[in-house]
Amino acid sequence: MTEHDDGISRRKVLECMTWAGTGVLWTITGGVPHSLGLIDQATAAEAKSLTFLQISDSHMGFDKPANPNAKGTLEEAIGRIRALPIKPAFMIHTGDITHLSKVSEFDDAENIISQAKLDVHYVPGEHDIIDPEIKLYKERYGRGTRGSGYYSFDANGVHFMGLVNVANLKGGGMGSLGDEQLEWIEDDLRSRSASTPIVVFAHIPLWSVYPEWGWGTEDSERALGYMKRFGSVTVLNGHIHQIMQKVEGNVTFHTARSTAFPQPAPGTAPSAGPMKVPDDKLRTMLGTASVTFKQGEQRLAIIDTPLQS
Repeated sequence: MTEHDDGISRRKVLECMTWAGTGVLWTITGGVPHSLGLIDQATAAEAKSLTFLQISDSHMGFDKPANPNAKGTLEEAIGRIRALPIKPAFMIHTGDITHLSKVSEFDDAENIISQAKLDVHYVPGEHDIIDPEIKLYKERYGRGTRGSGYYSFDANGVHFMGLVNVANLKGGGMGSLGDEQLEWIEDDLRSRSASTPIVVFAHIPLWSVYPEWGWGTEDSERALGYMKRFGSVTVLNGHIHQIMQKVEGNVTFHTARSTAFPQPAPGTAPSAGPMKVPDDKLRTMLGTASVTFKQGEQRLAIIDTPLQS
């Protein structure tokens, strides 16, 4: 690779790594994850690839000791997104935009996230639908969606499905999709070619990370059953505020960091919830994720980037 190949130099990539932190870049080939070097990272960022961003769990309005300035750390995350050398196609937000579903919290989130100047596709977290009839979330982000707010769209040959698994959530319970949404998933996928890469995004993980804390979706097995015939399925979630990855057959599961506060690793605390860490460690546990698909290879690369390395 020379200084001028595809307009991306090794020096430039090194510079990006310096400001972005040492995020982990993964590619999935034949269902097996491999970490890649810097040259592969530059290749994954080629303009002809589809690259999009995931942010999650902004919790606008949260001001407890775990992070008394969640608004400020979201602003930092969006600032880093604006500084990316290659503009992503769009951004997805995997829920808990707000902490208490207040108008002012939705307004603050919108004002900050809009500064990225990207189209944003949302799904709700349980903190976004506290108000009766989910009115505030649906008025802002529910246009054109079905039922509790689920929908799909296509981009560069990839089929995206935004699912809602928090609408019937009970305290401490598992997420749930429900029969109506499951039937829609089956119908939505019916006409898709098995070679179409599928990306599913929802708030609560679609695999059983830790059922004791409600970290899983009780009827996800049925949803994933409709996706078995597809060669490439990627499931992106938030909710647990930490990176966890699992590969099961044709499906790669990946959870993202929060931009607000960390949570404990499964089973390491009496319960889930905001985790106070030393101030100088907080930003190393918050961040965003960048996902790239390269046309013709059904290849997935995920870079998890902390706010501070």
